Amino acid sequence: MRNSNHPVSNRIRSLLAATAGILAALAIQVTAHAGGMKKDIVDTAVSAGNFDTLATALTEAGLVDTLKGEGPFTVFAPTDEAFAKIPADQLADILADKEMLTSILTYHVVPGKVMASEVTGMSSADTVQGQALTISTEGGVMVDSAMVVQTDIEASNGVIHVIDTVLLPKS
Repeated sequence: MRNSNHPVSNRIRSLLAATAGILAALAIQVTAHAGGMKKDIVDTAVSAGNFDTLATALTEAGLVDTLKGEGPFTVFAPTDEAFAKIPADQLADILADKEMLTSILTYHVVPGKVMASEVTGMSSADTVQGQALTISTEGGVMVDSAMVVQTDIEASNGVIHVIDTVLLPKS
């Protein structure tokens, strides 16, 4: 019988988990550059496989064509796990309210292409929605209450920085 609590087994599991994370990040980069041509922000996010709720929200808000446009845009993109933090009934209400949904989504978008090296030197960034995001770099890069978990996923019309929490505009 195998001992799943054996230190070597735990190290192997940790190594496999870390390798899976690295491979997922590389898959996003490879997909974004497939065929020598970068995909736009929407196609890059969709092909990554962990932004299905964001893609649905963009469709519901009618913002897909905008984010497929010329740009450039910087998108702080919440993952499906970030959206899962919102109670299902509240998320359904948000998705059904186009005005609120548009406000929330455009709060995740900054005009221009802002790479991670620039973000770390900023204390705020104005969003397409009209309000400013607060940026801090103590203990990792935070945008409002969200941790930036992956940076500089380049697309043909901008850049994506992955965040772990859905951002909500200030009331």
